[in-house]
Amino acid sequence: MRIGLIAPPWVPVPPPAYGGTEAVVDNLARGLAALGHEVVLFTVGESTSPVPREYLYSAAIEPIGDTVAETDHVLAGYEALAGMDVIHDHTTLGPLLAGRRAAGTPPVVATNHGPFSDRTQRIYARIAEHASVVAISHSHAASAGAVPITAVIHHGIDLDVYRPGPGDGGYLLFVGRMSPTKGVHNAVRIAKQAGWPLVMATKVREPAEVEYFEQHVMPLLGPDDAVPVEQPLARRLELFRGAHALLNPIQWREPFGLVMAEAQASGTPVLGFPNGAAPEIVDHGLTGFLSADDGELAAAVDKVGDLDRGACRRRIEAKFSLERMALDHERLYRHVLAHGSTGAAIPQGTPGGRTPAAVKRAS
Repeated sequence: MRIGLIAPPWVPVPPPAYGGTEAVVDNLARGLAALGHEVVLFTVGESTSPVPREYLYSAAIEPIGDTVAETDHVLAGYEALAGMDVIHDHTTLGPLLAGRRAAGTPPVVATNHGPFSDRTQRIYARIAEHASVVAISHSHAASAGAVPITAVIHHGIDLDVYRPGPGDGGYLLFVGRMSPTKGVHNAVRIAKQAGWPLVMATKVREPAEVEYFEQHVMPLLGPDDAVPVEQPLARRLELFRGAHALLNPIQWREPFGLVMAEAQASGTPVLGFPNGAAPEIVDHGLTGFLSADDGELAAAVDKVGDLDRGACRRRIEAKFSLERMALDHERLYRHVLAHGSTGAAIPQGTPGGRTPAAVKRAS
């Protein structure tokens, strides 16, 4: 198949630092190429994903949310990818505009990487009139309301990049945005109650992030506590491998939570709140512990040593690999080409025809 991918214009693919959606798009592009498909990625010029790339803007657009520049970006994307068999759009605006295009536009698949709120439900209900909508977890799909979901496809990560480590660094780890929805203040309290140092690899650049840090997180820190630093991938990989556990006390119904899969792939158990997709990613009592209580998670820190770090790795190998994600999308695209962008939901189950092992041999 000839598959066109459209990435948001805010961050290069793959992201040099923070960027969950862009990391997923990079993994998907490489996984589909390994299956033998012709993949073209429409992104920004500074992207380095190892597939053929097209772009309008040479660098990531700032500020995030510039609607004029985003519109320009997605319109150029659909023009550049007009010869593909299918276009998979990872923006929100693009699939809306696709419905206004002339007949002959390739079938469109749209993944919602954000929550289904009252506003986004209205948007994706309109998108679903001409495109196949993908949810990224079963919890995510359950929150879609009347939006028809064609497929639920969990994210996958590159297991050659995230390698298991011993967890002997003597610290707990938080990775994510500096945001109240991520529960950074809870992570600090949990670590202090458990008596463990906390390393925070987090972005503190946007005004709301700075305000939250200064008002709610910084007052909890002592003079010996490490300050939060946004880390590049190479350093995050080291931190994952050395961490005793990842703290992920999310405060909202997070659609997926890539960091939980990344930690477990590194052999690191997850201690988090059971919100959103967390119960789909963390096997409670086996690869981590889930609780909505700070005190219970603090007490669970001492139980982490009883968990098998190898079990964490095996769970991600079985359920959240790049290869599995690529196969699920291949199956989706074939379904869309056979039944149309607004056809029936794809049946859940193992993709037919190939296995993850076959993808590895093809890569």
